[in-house]
Amino acid sequence: MGSDRTAAEVFRLLSDDIRLDILRAVARGQHDNLETGVANLSFSDIYEQVDVDNTSKLSYHLGELTGTFLRKHESGYAFTHAGEQMVRFILAENYRPPGAVGGIETAGRCLHCGEPALRAAVEDQYFVIRCAECSHPALSYRVTPAQVRSRQGSELIDAIAWDQAGDFLKVRQGVCPDCTGRMETDVFSTDDVAMHGSIPVAFGTVSECEECLRFLSLPLPLTVAYHPASVAFHWEHGINVIGTGLWEFHDYLYDDRWTSERVDTDPDTYLVEFNHDTASLRLYLDGEATVTRTERVRRPGR
Repeated sequence: MGSDRTAAEVFRLLSDDIRLDILRAVARGQHDNLETGVANLSFSDIYEQVDVDNTSKLSYHLGELTGTFLRKHESGYAFTHAGEQMVRFILAENYRPPGAVGGIETAGRCLHCGEPALRAAVEDQYFVIRCAECSHPALSYRVTPAQVRSRQGSELIDAIAWDQAGDFLKVRQGVCPDCTGRMETDVFSTDDVAMHGSIPVAFGTVSECEECLRFLSLPLPLTVAYHPASVAFHWEHGINVIGTGLWEFHDYLYDDRWTSERVDTDPDTYLVEFNHDTASLRLYLDGEATVTRTERVRRPGR
């Protein structure tokens, strides 16, 4: 029934408190029955949990939600994908502005001026790592009110780092971290883009989702840092790529431990090299930043 509704009609369904209470009731019912695997909530169970005048009114509201936010089975009601996503958003109260956060010192170096003077804050409802010297943002990323509400200081920074890692692992496979649509990635030369300051990297990537328009742009070495070969290589050398904030890797770009270059133009082929002590990991990429070959080598003179 709800498949032909417009976006405006869909969101209008949520302007009624009874319908929101129905979604909360189904979520609680599913949570309370996790051990038995029961995913459906019966009409009578919903009626007991929702403040509604009579069964006819409840039946009407359930009918409005069914097809868009709920699926009806013989044994009761369960969420559609839209219902599952919406009720989590409502329960977490992520429609509220995040609390104020500012002045958290963090490790790393400014990608624009090279100074190791980074501080984290929530600005305009985004998590921002800003340089105290040049005031340029070293990183700007989404943050949810639930993240800010449940964590402070270094715990919040760690949560952002893990959230980013999950996003970048998906992007590496061409999966949008928001809508799971297709993510396309292209490599570009930083010489062709107007940048603030002196960026210590020759190539970057831009990844865009065809469906929801999610956009990510990173220096090329950071893009492939989350490749399994890189994660394993750095783990062996005491570096946890997955649990480290992206901005903390800027040191490696400035110290030439992480480098990138174009090694062929027909077709475009790029080389990213991760150097550590006596060993190097080389990753060869095509024009879409897909790793086509990896190799480990011993560093000369080491």
